[in-house]
Order: sequence, then structure tokens, then C-alpha cells
Amino acid sequence: MTIAKADFIEGIAKGMAVLESFDTERQRLNATLAAERAGITRAAARRHLLTLAHLGYLETDGSYFWMAPKVLRFSGSYLASSRLPRIMQPTLNRLSAQTGESFSAVVLDGEEVVIVARSGNYGAPTRLLAYGLHLGARLPAHATSTGRVLLASLSSAELSRWLKGRTLPRLTHYTITQAKTLRTEVANVRAQDWCVATEEHEVGVQAMAVPLRNIQGRTVAALNVVLSGAVRPTAVLEREMLPLLVDAAHEVRTLL
Repeated sequence: MTIAKADFIEGIAKGMAVLESFDTERQRLNATLAAERAGITRAAARRHLLTLAHLGYLETDGSYFWMAPKVLRFSGSYLASSRLPRIMQPTLNRLSAQTGESFSAVVLDGEEVVIVARSGNYGAPTRLLAYGLHLGARLPAHATSTGRVLLASLSSAELSRWLKGRTLPRLTHYTITQAKTLRTEVANVRAQDWCVATEEHEVGVQAMAVPLRNIQGRTVAALNVVLSGAVRPTAVLEREMLPLLVDAAHEVRTLL
């Protein structure tokens, strides 16, 4: 969304940038680190950190800051008010109970995808990925099945803007890190309407995803299954998992 310059509150933008500086790689930040990550001065970062701590969104030992439970109010409000998680939860639970695997609904947010709904625990517990499989977990779009499905929903111009100047980090030996190669892979996903990513985000982990479209045909999210352990041939996943995902996507289409 674009707004007029007069309507833009720079202080809020800087405060949110500081809050977003905390992630799985850096759970604790001081003013210097927060300034580097948020792209602001150390003095400004310090004021924002202190303000956020005063409001209860951060905790501190006087030097370092870390997130407080109060930040979960944002995610809790989203999960309670958003239609997508509520619509998808019964379907995800049913798929998991049927197969013993882990299923998620995921949306695109910048260079990452975000898990907004996840199946309950059925069968053997699924090994967590390095970045987690919990609600709100953020995963790199270029190295995930859901990310490529969601990138495939973009127009050529939109995909070009998404790729422009973007670094594609290598997470495993199998991760695609070249923009040209990723563009080709996204085109293949767009043509077949599903995606398998094998050990690109973490060794020993596969995922298959399909788009979740609303009744107007617009892709609003992606549905995936995550499999750990022995790597399965794509043909096996196409035979065993793809029909379940496709049927589930069709079931919820009129509700999205």
C-alpha cells in the first residue's frame, strides 16, 4: 500500500523496524546491533528500545533487549480475526490425522513465507526445522515449496521486482541461489501448479505445496506437507500426497 508522505509517521516506521530486528538468528540485541539491523542511528535505536521496553514489548538487563510475551498480542489478534487460519485449521487437522504428517497454510511476506495455520500433532512427532514449524515461523521463500508456489502466482513484472537486487542465501548444498535458475523453477511450478522442494531449506527435509485460491481464482496462500527422514522420489509424492493437497485446496476454495 502506498500513502501520501504527509500521512507517513516516520517514528512508527522506525519503531517497527527495531522490533522486526529481532529474529531467530538474533534473539538479544543491544542498541548498536539494533541500529545496524534497522538502518537507523544508535541513539535512535536506543530510544526505541527503551520505549518498547517501557511499553512491555521488550525485556532488558540494562544492556541487551529481547522480546517479551506481550508481542504475542499481535499474532494472537491476527489468528483470532483472520479468516484464513480459522478456515484452514479443520482441513489441516484432518490431513494430518489421515497421514500422520505435518500440514501448514502459508502466506508470502516480502522475502519470506509465514506459517499462519498448522495441523495438530498426530502420529509420530515431526522433527522441527532449524527455523521451526510453529505458527508465525518465517522461512525463506526461495528455498521452500510454499515460497515458490506463491512466487508463481506473481506476474512476470512482479517476480522481476521481487528478484531485483535480492540475495538468495545458500542454506544447504541443494539450495537454488541464482536468480535465473529460480525464475526457471518458478515458471515450472506455475505450469504444473504444484511444487516439491527437496533438502533446499534443511538436509533430510522435503515439502510439497499447492496454491490455495479463492473463488475468484486469486492465490491467497499455499498449502503444504512437510516430510522428514528418508527422501522420497518426486513421483511417489505426486502419487501419494498431491491428490490430498489438491482435493483439500478445492474443498476450501469457496470459503477463502
